[in-house]
Order: sequence, then structure tokens, then C-alpha cells
Amino acid sequence: VPWSDRWDVYLMGSPDDDVHVLSIINAIMVVLFLTASTATIMIRTLRNDIALYNELDDLEDAQEETGWKLVHGDVFRPPSTSPLLLSVATGTGAQIGASLILTLICAILKIINPMNKGATLTAIIFLYVLSGSVAGYISARLYKFCDAKAWKRNTIATAIALPGALMTVFLVLNIFLALVGAATSVSIFTIISVFLLWTCISTPLVFVGSYFGFRAERIQVPTKTNHIA
Repeated sequence: VPWSDRWDVYLMGSPDDDVHVLSIINAIMVVLFLTASTATIMIRTLRNDIALYNELDDLEDAQEETGWKLVHGDVFRPPSTSPLLLSVATGTGAQIGASLILTLICAILKIINPMNKGATLTAIIFLYVLSGSVAGYISARLYKFCDAKAWKRNTIATAIALPGALMTVFLVLNIFLALVGAATSVSIFTIISVFLLWTCISTPLVFVGSYFGFRAERIQVPTKTNHIA
């Protein structure tokens, strides 16, 4: 097989592709069934435990419990310091996760070809930009749960934190590449295009998601939280 055609056996398909597809579907169905069964058992157990914990007046009544069950009153306590950092980090992570999931779906549906690295990278950037509303919504919901009030600062920080850091690093590296005349340096038009995607699409979507996130009701935790003396 010529070196240039080494991927054809995977990209063009083979006669036993149907067998592979059936095996993959069968494995996925088994995994989903086992996951649903395990989740049902765990949810039922947790509901019983949470109902019991909510009936207790203090931690002394639950001294017979051991292990992770002793921290049920501390898991959902809002942080007393840096709720902004937690909200921005969580919202940014949700945006990255949403863009990766959308990229995988597009690859499975053959909308994008992973072998074409340039088109795949462009698709990832574009999907990340379109996922800005996810970051704004998740960050706003968590920030509201922490009873913080500076919602404008939270929205702006969510919109510029990670993209701003990446753009700064990218510009610095590109300047050094351009100074040494490297062929991998990016043109000024590409930089302007990425900057416009960030400021004209991603940032407004973050504000839209943050608007709906702050308008939503405060997150209700399933169990009581212990107060720190």
C-alpha cells in the first residue's frame, strides 16, 4: 500500500463495516443498560439517605454514619471566598466540554473529517465560539447560587478570561515566529478574524446565556448545609 493511501482502508470503508457497526451498537446498548441500572440503584439509595439527613437536627444524631456520608452537609455549601473564580472556571469548562461534544458529534456524522486538520481546527474554534452561551448560563447559575451580587463582573470575566489568555499567548508566540521568518506564523487577517469571532459572536453569546442564567431560579440543594462556626 502506498504511503499516500495508507488511510484509505479506514476512510473508504471495507466489506465487513456492517459487522463492526453492529458490534459497536451492541456494546453501546449493553453499556447504556448497565449504566441505567447502576444509576437507578444509586439514585434510590441517595434519595433515602437525603430524606434521612434532612430529618436530623444536628450532626450528633448522625454519629453512627461513617465515611463519605458524614460530609453530606458540607458538599453543597457555597464558597465563602472567590465565588467569581469558581463560577468563571466552571462556566469556561462547560463551554470547552460543549464544544468538544459538538465536535465529536460532527465527526461521527461525518460533517467534518478528522484527517483534514485545518478544517477540524477551524470547526473546533467555531463551535467553541458558538458555545459561549453555555459558559454564560452555567457561570451565572453558579454565581447566583453563591449569593454574589457583582453579576456584571462575573459575565465580563467569563467572556474574556480564557479567550483573552489564549489570544495573548497566541499573539506573543506569533510575534516571535514572524520575527524569525517562520512559515508557521499566522497572517494579520487571520488574527483579526479570530478577534472578531471572540468580540462579535462569543462575547454577546456569553451575555445572552448569563442573562437567562441570572433570571433562572436559584439552585436548590437536596440536603441541608452545615454552618461553619
